[in-house]
Amino acid sequence: MTTAVSAAVSSAAPPDKGVGPLLRAWRERRRVSQLELALRADSSARHISFIETGRSRPSEEMVLRLAEHLDVPVRERNALLLAAGYAPHYPETPLDDPALGALREGMERLIQGYEPYPALVVDAMYTVVAANRGITMLLAGVAESLLVPPLNAMRLTLHPEGLAPRIRNLREWRGHLLAQMERQIALYRSDALRTLYEEVAAYPVPETGPQDREPAEPVPYFALPMQVEHEGRVLSFISSISTFNTPMDVTVAELAIETFLPADPATVKYLHSLGT
Repeated sequence: MTTAVSAAVSSAAPPDKGVGPLLRAWRERRRVSQLELALRADSSARHISFIETGRSRPSEEMVLRLAEHLDVPVRERNALLLAAGYAPHYPETPLDDPALGALREGMERLIQGYEPYPALVVDAMYTVVAANRGITMLLAGVAESLLVPPLNAMRLTLHPEGLAPRIRNLREWRGHLLAQMERQIALYRSDALRTLYEEVAAYPVPETGPQDREPAEPVPYFALPMQVEHEGRVLSFISSISTFNTPMDVTVAELAIETFLPADPATVKYLHSLGT
């Protein structure tokens, strides 16, 4: 089991920007009109307009209500409160804090129970905070420099000395991961996440390699698989990501559990043969 303290994802919003423009930006991002937002929040379009233009200062309750109806991430809700002159509402508890002990134990039991299939837990910066033995199996042969904590799931996957040379469909899987990061950047507006994106997007992609070979027996996959070579075999996995419902803590809100479901019978048979 690998654990590490989550790296904070800071908002890229200018500290002197008022709450009105920030709320308008979130409303436009969600493609919601002032009238629709007013109806959802039991307010009026006129009041929403006054808030967005700075003519009216919203109450703390109104900021939280609008943020909820706009599905604003928990960290950004704190940023909205600060911009409106209020204290943050949601704590950011370090993952190694005793208060989150039950959460850590629950996540560890969950991913261990998923064995022999791979599963891991990452934070908003894709830092690996927990991983099971299925993940350890896949990382065999990865450069030692990439295995120095804190591990980063994107670097481990896309770095030329990571899993990338063994991923058969690297171009497709790389495109999927970069698109996922782009969505996260749009959601969190994080400079640190954008820097990570620019780093991994710049990693070289081989012109030819394992990804260009056709499988011996094509399989009708129901979703894009990650096809990775392991000890002379090709293992295929479908990725699934889960998050926590109604989180009341920034750290918990930014955790994601990623599980890798075998995508074909051969992968199932091989993983169970390992006896893990």
